[in-house]
Amino acid sequence: MRVKVAMPAVSPAVIVAGVISSVAIIAVASCSSTNTSGDSIATSAQPSNAMPDTAAGEVVDDDSAFESGQGSDPTTTAAPIPSSQREDVPSALRDRDNPDLPAPLVDLAEITTGGVPPDAIPALEDPDFEQVADVDWLAEREPVLALNVNDDARAYPLRIMTWHELVNGTVGGVPVTISYCPLCNSAVAYDRRVGEQILDFGTSGELYNSSLVMYDRQTESLWSHFTGQAVAGHLTGSQLDFLPIQTVRFGDFVATHPKGWVLSQDTGYARRYGFNPYVGYDAADGTPFLFRGALDDRLAPMTRVVAVRQVDSYTVVPLELLEQHRVVEFTADGVDLVALFAPGTASALDSSTISEGKDVGATGVFLRPAGLSLMEAADGIFEDSSTGATYNILGKPIGTTTAPDLTPVEHLDTFWFAVAAFDPDVEIITGLNG
Repeated sequence: MRVKVAMPAVSPAVIVAGVISSVAIIAVASCSSTNTSGDSIATSAQPSNAMPDTAAGEVVDDDSAFESGQGSDPTTTAAPIPSSQREDVPSALRDRDNPDLPAPLVDLAEITTGGVPPDAIPALEDPDFEQVADVDWLAEREPVLALNVNDDARAYPLRIMTWHELVNGTVGGVPVTISYCPLCNSAVAYDRRVGEQILDFGTSGELYNSSLVMYDRQTESLWSHFTGQAVAGHLTGSQLDFLPIQTVRFGDFVATHPKGWVLSQDTGYARRYGFNPYVGYDAADGTPFLFRGALDDRLAPMTRVVAVRQVDSYTVVPLELLEQHRVVEFTADGVDLVALFAPGTASALDSSTISEGKDVGATGVFLRPAGLSLMEAADGIFEDSSTGATYNILGKPIGTTTAPDLTPVEHLDTFWFAVAAFDPDVEIITGLNG
């Protein structure tokens, strides 16, 4: 096995039912868009060329490289890689009982409707990005999904992802899909190549374990957002490779990647970007929407956890433990890891205005090589006691040190009910040296 590497709370059912109805109406009314390296662990493909600045907490790039995905032009992103053509095979999206399809990996009765048809929540296809310096519409504490592939750094604001859930594009020369599921509060990035095919994904309008079910447009197979696996259809059993992605505050992304790129609000769709349609959904005493499985009572269902993925299992660090200690060392499948917590990131599922959401902080999980011993030096800054090098929540060295980047491990910031549903035997880290 290998590690892959203040609004009052209201009923989630009422919230989400209203959201689904709104999404369906908006989808019809709005205009259409015109637009791994190791054998044992999922980490970033290459370390960033970012070099530390002398300003505390800031990282700037070496002048010899640009975070544009092209390496020579800092004003444009790399050309998109086209997806494969649609195949003439039976569709699990429209006819999942077709006898010509392989046996599904899950009970199809457990794939439930979310109340909207396919693509009612529209994925974004090769959308526009803006340079960090041009973005004046994001507050520093707003949550963004931070992805860095081959020194091409991208930020996907949750104010946009909440309304689209999927982005198909190209980052660092790699065809990728970024997914965000508000109901299980998890973000995942995939390399969308499967064999010789380059897939692109849409929303099916259905859920499995209260988690987004995607479909690929090439074969219309159904995929679990949470596991990155095709669970029904022509490609049943196929597995997407994961890319490390973190949910951090926009201010940290800017400080780390001043030449990075931010997903533009000019998507071609009319949406209330910045408004949270899931007000109060992440209340600690809440319940998951449209979840029909058994709840694991080791933790409350909506407890926030940091989940590290193994091949067939997960290890989780409760966010409360990580917030209390800021640094938690643990081992998953024999791999030494360290989880970090930095305060200051707004919840995307709390207040009606995302930028005003409660502080849920940001997390990072990294490989812990021999000799590395991190402790919190200040909010969001971590010092290696053996070398004196300091790092931010994205694992980038800061100050005047020449220390290498920390190696990020693919992980999920999610709710307990979701990870426990996908792995009933999930291990919970309960101490500082789990």
